[in-house]
Amino acid sequence: MAYIRQYKGRWRAEVQKHGQRATFTADSKREVQRWALQKESELDAVKGSKGRTFAAAVEHYEKTVSTHKRSPVWESRRFAAMTEHFGEKTPLAKIDSEAIGHWRDARLKTVSGSTVQREANLLRHLFTLACDEWRWIDRNPFKGVRLPKHNPPRHQVWTWHLIRRVLRADRDGKTAETIKAFRIALHTGLRLSEVLAAKYDPARRVIELERTKTGGRVTVPVTRRAARWLPASFTVGANEASVLFSALCKELLIDGLTFHDSRASALTWLSRRMDVMTLARISRHKDLRVLMDSYYRETAEQISARI
Repeated sequence: MAYIRQYKGRWRAEVQKHGQRATFTADSKREVQRWALQKESELDAVKGSKGRTFAAAVEHYEKTVSTHKRSPVWESRRFAAMTEHFGEKTPLAKIDSEAIGHWRDARLKTVSGSTVQREANLLRHLFTLACDEWRWIDRNPFKGVRLPKHNPPRHQVWTWHLIRRVLRADRDGKTAETIKAFRIALHTGLRLSEVLAAKYDPARRVIELERTKTGGRVTVPVTRRAARWLPASFTVGANEASVLFSALCKELLIDGLTFHDSRASALTWLSRRMDVMTLARISRHKDLRVLMDSYYRETAEQISARI
């Protein structure tokens, strides 16, 4: 309990808890009472976090977890924004479900529900490790927090007249490389980063990927049509190529389509020529529902027209 008394015509609060002592002086008794309650709460949070702050947890997570992942830069950027929101010196135990709810609502004002879901999964993992493995806090504040739903799956596919517009664009340098990567993606169903890093073995007609979105090394079969554009070498990076492709689409007045839609387009076309297990082997989907819901984009009208 705080000790509150009059001191030299003013009010003074003294708080001593968990080995720490603090004082505050103000003209109003209510003001020092309010300060005392807040200070006790802060000292309890510091005690509950064993002195560790949110920034310290982020630093520890990046050193022990993020460095072993495929996208440590993305996690570092997300954590930097979270640290700015929660406060660098905020005790880890002071961040409760209410604070996470405020963070969720603030993010939803600028990004989609799917983006908040991805960032929340990262933040949840940090708190899970801090609670269950590191023993920095006694409870996981994510319990009971509602998260937004994922965005509805995209349905856009590249049509041939738009594809020709891209492939016939007279460009040089890295933009030309990006167009070439787009052509390969349309025939293989590879992601942009995978096209740029693919190692093609013409003897076996397969592509070897050192690292994939799900981790590990895989061998992807290649159709005869796709083999005509392989092997290929690139100097452009994935992020730069994505920016160049978006700029090219804007210049060509192509709206509502992305490079990644080429993957869904390719898998939709390939589905007409092979069984679903073979298609899943090419797409590397372990869950066929993801392949069906997100990447198979043939409409009911298109199906009716060919059956």
